[in-house]
Amino acid sequence: MDWISDPTIWTALLTLTALEIVLGVDNVIFISILSNKLPPEQRDRARLVGLGAAMVMRIGLLFAISWLVGLTEPWFEVFGQEFSGRDLILLVGGLFLLYKATTELHEKLEGHEANKATAAAASFAGVIAQIMILDIVFSLDSVITAVGMADDVPVMVAAVVIAVGVMMVAAKPLSEFVQAHPTVKVLALAFLLLIGMSLVAEGFGHHIPKGYIYSAMAFSVIVEMINLRVRSQADGHKVNLNDKYSEEERARAVSTARSGD
Repeated sequence: MDWISDPTIWTALLTLTALEIVLGVDNVIFISILSNKLPPEQRDRARLVGLGAAMVMRIGLLFAISWLVGLTEPWFEVFGQEFSGRDLILLVGGLFLLYKATTELHEKLEGHEANKATAAAASFAGVIAQIMILDIVFSLDSVITAVGMADDVPVMVAAVVIAVGVMMVAAKPLSEFVQAHPTVKVLALAFLLLIGMSLVAEGFGHHIPKGYIYSAMAFSVIVEMINLRVRSQADGHKVNLNDKYSEEERARAVSTARSGD
C-alpha cells in the first residue's frame, strides 16, 4: 500500500488519465455518430459496448507491451520508406476513417439521410464491428503514448479504466447534442477527416504533433459554440416577435368584433 503515499504514482495516474480522455475524444465522436444510425433503443447499448471493447483492448495491449514494442520495429521497406506493424495499422485505420467520414458527410450534405432511414438503421453487429476496427487504431495509438510516459502497468490500467468511465458518462449527452445540431455533426465529421489524415501521415512516418490537431479542434469548437449561441438568441427573438404579432392580431380581432356590435 506504499503507492498511496507516493506522489509520483498519483502524478503519473492523473497525467495519464487526462491524456487518455483527450486521446479518447475522437473515439467517442466516432462511436456517437455510428450509434445514432441504430434504432433509439439500441444506441445506449452500442455506446457502452463500443467503449467497453476499447477499454478491454487497451488493457490487453498494456499487458502485451513486449509485442507492442515489436510493432514499432520496421517490417519492410518500399522506395526507401520503412513500414512497421504500427504504421500499417495506422494507415488502414486512417483510410477507413477517411472513407467513413466522407460517406457520412456525403449523406448529410446531399440530403440522403431521410431516404436511407431504413438502411441507416444498420444492424447492431455491423455498427459494433465498425467501432471495433477504429477501437484497435485508437487504442494502439493511446497505449503506445501511455507506455512512453509511464513504466508501471497497474497505473496505466487504472488510468485507462478511469478515462473510459468518464467517456461512458459523457458519450450519451455528447451523442444527443451532436444528433440535435446538424452543424455540430458536420464539424465532428470534419474532425474525423482531420484525424484520418493525421493517421495516414503517421503511417508514412510523418509525425504531426497532437497539440496542433487538438488546438485546431478546440478553436473550431469555440467558434461553433458562439454560432450556436447567436442562433439561439436569434430564434428566441423570432419567437418573441411572433408572440407580439399574435397578441396584436388578437387585440385587433377583439376590437373589430366590438366595433361590429
